[in-house]
Amino acid sequence: MRKWISFPHKEGTISRQAHADLPEEGIYEREAGRSGFFGPTAHFHHKRAPTAWEKWEGPLRPRAFDLNDLQKNANSPWMAQDLLFNAHCKFRIWDCNEAMPELARNGDGDELLFIHKGKGDLFCDYGHMEIRDGDYVVIPRGTMWRLEPNEPMTMLLIEATNDSYQLPDKGLVGPQAIFDPAMLDVPEINEKFKAQQDETPWTVEIKRRGQISKVHFNYSPLDAIGWHGDLSVVRINWRDIRPLMSHRYHLPPSAHTTFVASRFVICTFVPRPIESDPGALKVPFYHNNDDFDEVLFYHAGDFFSRDNIDAGMVTFHPSGFTHGPHPKAFKAGLEYAKKETDEVAVMLDTRDALEVSDAMSGVENPEYADSWKASE
Repeated sequence: MRKWISFPHKEGTISRQAHADLPEEGIYEREAGRSGFFGPTAHFHHKRAPTAWEKWEGPLRPRAFDLNDLQKNANSPWMAQDLLFNAHCKFRIWDCNEAMPELARNGDGDELLFIHKGKGDLFCDYGHMEIRDGDYVVIPRGTMWRLEPNEPMTMLLIEATNDSYQLPDKGLVGPQAIFDPAMLDVPEINEKFKAQQDETPWTVEIKRRGQISKVHFNYSPLDAIGWHGDLSVVRINWRDIRPLMSHRYHLPPSAHTTFVASRFVICTFVPRPIESDPGALKVPFYHNNDDFDEVLFYHAGDFFSRDNIDAGMVTFHPSGFTHGPHPKAFKAGLEYAKKETDEVAVMLDTRDALEVSDAMSGVENPEYADSWKASE
């Protein structure tokens, strides 16, 4: 058994409540925490922003990539390149502009699709469902599936390698908080699904240990006439997420957790009212990144804590340094310039260090680390 060392202590000029009523001389609060936002923490108050660095050297620097500029069109998800990856997770982006000519089956782990653009029909072992922009689709390991886009589709693919996706424990707020599990949609054995059960030959591409095997059929192997149980493809749209919030306290990103795997979490940031209490912090707090690598994909809206970030971009903050809002965003927060957020973003926090693929070199903004240098 292990237990964190615990000795709540106060030293010098502080606020009694984290993220609220900050002392005038120390409005730059920095949170140092363990296990992301789930472990013990310390809160420091600084005279200057902890991100007011002059320059960056070395591979730990914060990084930004414009995935809009990647060549990502393919007729199979297994042709989408790994962009960020480790032994437990693979992060890819894929353009699917026409019907998949072959079925896909992931033998390496659960697959999470986040539909960034477009809409279409998903056919899988469990039946048929329509999917659209903003949908999360969890595809359990070993499921056969294919897409027929009704318009060009762009989607994130996040693989839980040798793992599965589950829902977070919502604790005191109860299992219906954020979204009720009853909101999860499952495929249907409907007429559209039955109509594709014909003698057309199909091939299934099975990915296992990163290698592709092909199994050929003289008919559609998606020929189920029914199923029962509690394992299925499921769908939830960000528009159905009701974020936790407090008018007096800025909640940490962990409060917005949507899915969890053994070694990483997926969080969703959706529009919400900004804290209205005069003493409450109104932008993300400066924090150390000591146990998790942080990846943020920007889906839509005005990203209020970042400058020069557009939809389809990704920021990557490796574990090991302090980061937080850009100077203009911090100033706007002090002035309570905005009353609500207008952003949708998907966050991947991994317990293990992520590698950056060579494919990202051509779409990186090399000046991103300097974007915190502007005058406060």
